[in-house]
Amino acid sequence: MFPMNAWYVASWADDLCAQPIARRICNEPIVLYRDSQGRASALVDRCCHRGAPLSAGRVTGEGLECGYHGLVFARDGECVRVPGQDRPPKTARVRSYPLVEKDGLVWIWPGDTAAADPEQVVDYPYHADRARWPHKHDVYAIRANYMLLIDNLMDLTHLGYVHGGTIGGDPKTHVEAKMESTPTERGLKFTRWMLDSRPPPTYTKAVQFAGKVDRWQEFEYVAPGAVLQWSGAVDAGLGAYERGHRDGGFHLRLFHAVTPETDSSCFYFWSAANGYRQDEPAATEQLFAEISAAFAQDKAIVELQQERLAELGEDGLVNLKADGARLHMRRVVAGMIEAESIKPESGGADESA
Repeated sequence: MFPMNAWYVASWADDLCAQPIARRICNEPIVLYRDSQGRASALVDRCCHRGAPLSAGRVTGEGLECGYHGLVFARDGECVRVPGQDRPPKTARVRSYPLVEKDGLVWIWPGDTAAADPEQVVDYPYHADRARWPHKHDVYAIRANYMLLIDNLMDLTHLGYVHGGTIGGDPKTHVEAKMESTPTERGLKFTRWMLDSRPPPTYTKAVQFAGKVDRWQEFEYVAPGAVLQWSGAVDAGLGAYERGHRDGGFHLRLFHAVTPETDSSCFYFWSAANGYRQDEPAATEQLFAEISAAFAQDKAIVELQQERLAELGEDGLVNLKADGARLHMRRVVAGMIEAESIKPESGGADESA
């Protein structure tokens, strides 16, 4: 299960064009497209005439034209033209979904339209600051429940085992990291410090260190599916941990957004921003390649995990000390789902009595 009254990333803004995209989000078939004025639009992917997928149609000056019988729908879902008929039936319309285009992303609200508040869309201004944070982005289709991928981001003790050759490094360093967590109104913030540690391969390929480093990972989880990350390292002993001196060295920002597709699949939208050699495009390309390799490893392990859990279930699984942030995240999402299941009490007398 997943919360429906929430904002999820539906697409990267530059992936969305006049050519309709069929995408299943929270188990609902949706067609995404830009209308003739360039506005991001989303409708249920089913024509209200004979049920053909609207994603098989095309965008015209009037709206999205069904590829079966030519009905045209405006971005609010109203049918505005029926070929061979003076006016469409009053009931001829399809569901439209609230969208917000912001910071290079298109966010969708699959739940109660009246509850959609654009102010709740996650802020990520770094996508617009290419001088300070040049970046590249991608989206992966993952054959696993979306919560498994967020679990993976909440418990970073896996880095030394899954990503030893890239962003991970020494497993012992991660297991013994100093961890500070703070619950927030919409999720959780946590910081991990790995002091006087060996820098991992991705870091040493990017910048030159004198030796060991003081390394940090700052995360903010915004329910239900966004994770904002700032990681970096400077030479050990410069006061990064004690006095906040974190200039120079290696810095990266990662944006993670996990959108449920079905109960056992999801979309992973992510970007990697280079914060160290910003005027060198090759540095950004190298970082993107390193992160891509690491995230491909995450994809592989969570898909294997999904296969085993689908077969044997979760009975008998245990929690460890490192699961604190993950368990908090799970409680937040469970609370959102529970809140949606509570129906408001009806007022007045029971007329059936």
